[in-house]
Amino acid sequence: MMYDTISMIISLIMLLCFLGFFVLFIWALVDILKSEFTGYNKIIWILLVLFLPALGTILYLLIGRKQKVQK
Repeated sequence: MMYDTISMIISLIMLLCFLGFFVLFIWALVDILKSEFTGYNKIIWILLVLFLPALGTILYLLIGRKQKVQK
């Protein structure tokens, strides 16, 4: 009985983490597509986020947002 409860809690936590990451992934893609970058930076960020989703999303949030062209 206790094992089932712990298993369910762990599953719920994993689901929430996955959903949180999925939201960040989609947000990063939308932000990249809506923003202007210099040179080929936009296509590089899109490819990085699409082909390496976890690493690409984290790198974009930490580095890529600072590379956007300011209006």
